[in-house]
Amino acid sequence: MRIILLYILLAASPIALFAQEANVLDSLMNVLKTAKEDSNKAILLLSIGEQYERAAPETSKYYYHQSLDLSKKINYALGEIKFASYYTAVLNMQGRFDSSLQLNKEALQLARKLKNDLAIAKMSFNTANSFYMLSKNDSAIYYYMQVLPVLDKLGDKQMLGTAYSNLQNFYLELSQYEKAIEYGKKGLEIYKHDFNGSLQHAYCLSNLGTVYSTLKKYDTALIYLNEALQISRKLGDFYTESTVLLNLGDLSFKLNRLEDSKLQFDRSLEIAKEMDLSETETIAMKGLAMYYLEKKNYLLARQFADSALGVATKNNIRKQKLKIYNLLSDISYANQDLSAAHKFEEMEDLLRDSIHNDNLQQLSTEYETKYETEKKENIIQIQQSQLRQKSTLIYSLIAGVVALMVITFLTYRNYKNKQKLQQAKIDELETEKQLTATEGVLKGEEQERTRLAKDLHDGLGGMLSGIKYSLGNVKENLIMTPENAQAFERSIDMLDSSIREMRRVAHNLMPEILVKYGLDSALNEYCNEIDLSGVLYVSYHSINLNKEKLDLTSSVTIYRIIQELINNAMKHASAKNILVQVHVLQSEKLLTITVEDDGKGFDITTLSTTKGMGWSNIQNRVEFLKGKTDISSAPGKGTSILIEISI
Repeated sequence: MRIILLYILLAASPIALFAQEANVLDSLMNVLKTAKEDSNKAILLLSIGEQYERAAPETSKYYYHQSLDLSKKINYALGEIKFASYYTAVLNMQGRFDSSLQLNKEALQLARKLKNDLAIAKMSFNTANSFYMLSKNDSAIYYYMQVLPVLDKLGDKQMLGTAYSNLQNFYLELSQYEKAIEYGKKGLEIYKHDFNGSLQHAYCLSNLGTVYSTLKKYDTALIYLNEALQISRKLGDFYTESTVLLNLGDLSFKLNRLEDSKLQFDRSLEIAKEMDLSETETIAMKGLAMYYLEKKNYLLARQFADSALGVATKNNIRKQKLKIYNLLSDISYANQDLSAAHKFEEMEDLLRDSIHNDNLQQLSTEYETKYETEKKENIIQIQQSQLRQKSTLIYSLIAGVVALMVITFLTYRNYKNKQKLQQAKIDELETEKQLTATEGVLKGEEQERTRLAKDLHDGLGGMLSGIKYSLGNVKENLIMTPENAQAFERSIDMLDSSIREMRRVAHNLMPEILVKYGLDSALNEYCNEIDLSGVLYVSYHSINLNKEKLDLTSSVTIYRIIQELINNAMKHASAKNILVQVHVLQSEKLLTITVEDDGKGFDITTLSTTKGMGWSNIQNRVEFLKGKTDISSAPGKGTSILIEISI
């Protein structure tokens, strides 16, 4: 199912219409003939382009570029922002979301430079939508939540309707269907009352149909989608018609009305090719591939799926590529081509991981940019403050030599104090930045460990256990020689060893006992396991740790610190005994960790030049917890490490 995001156009004149009738376009063209080279003509060109937007997107873009050129020529900055609003709407129809995002972000920067609150709100809104179309939901939500309070204060019904309709889509993506319906109906109420029969009305109906279809309320979904189709055809808006047909095609497929589904996907594909709508073309071909798969015509199913993948790849439509890889896997399984099926599953997993990593990178970049901007503003404020002080000093010279000396002394002392305060603030901001980066890395590392542990335990573990069970059943029905029976038993033993090893690896990645029973139990079990192995004798003691409720992130971080310290003792210190103590001083809100070994020790001055990652990982985790470390060691005298963490 496909949802439609509404984009706010920065129209400042009544001539910006949605109607496509020839007399409206003729009227605008007549006005253009005598229009002066000013801001009104720039807006007029946008309105003319809007008339072509749904039927002839490239013609629409031609007029939008004319408006941009004129706006730059007459230094009309707001016109450049308006151009971005109109032009990105066409780019989004054509599935060119990367270009749309870049243009929206540039327009947002310009709006901020102009300090135009309304333009900032609207361009933030459109930027959020662009991130959403690129599956970068973290960034989309970040921008969207910034702009919502502003939109709520404006009281403009059309904008509120747009906000409600788009919120419906976000909550649908989050699987919060009741909220999606709530906001969808709020938007629908506005459109029915004030904009009945408009494109916004059709969009909201189509999206509501999508929500109800997701909830398997197909009859209700069919009512909304058919009404949206009638409005789009009445307006002659082929883009909206193609999108609604996609949703109807998917709904018909769910209702097993396969021939209706094929007709709807065929018509949507026809419109998409005429209007160069790459995403619509991709989804329509994917729908036809599903139809032929259901009809067991695997050759045509594969052809349509491959074509859909080609268009999605060319236009970087990653959300659809994920679905197409899954469909290609299904087609390959149905055609009994297991090798191809596994290949497409691997490609799907790689793309999903890539999207996730890109989202994290984008979020990190946004926060870094925000930090650098605030830092520059602070520097400007400091410079302005210094200029004001110098001006005051010049005027004070008139008061005489004595007054000059007093003022000079006070100003110098004030300047030095401010300089110290500013440096302290900069150092604090740098520390916060480093801690934020460390927190992101540590959380990402633990999330990946948890995912891998779950995949090993639930996926590979289940498969190995299933194989063992199947071999056990087969054994009962086989007649084997003693030699074969002995070999069979050895194979079963090896399989048992593999299962145990897999569970050990999964446990090391993310100890289940830590999540269920807390840090004290996890550390006790970990130390006991090492002690029982005979590799190293470990003595573990804790005081009040089981009484302290630590959050999961802190618990995992402390666990990793102790785990890394013990590993270092085993690998580098040649120790035979190690003592681990964790003490919680509740009155002082302090947690102390002591790890001592009887190993060969080392020169602690070498830590500053070491290139190993072990000690670096320990330091990063301690700094993340805002703790401090004290090391006592010397060659031949063992090592003692004390870590103090405020809780």
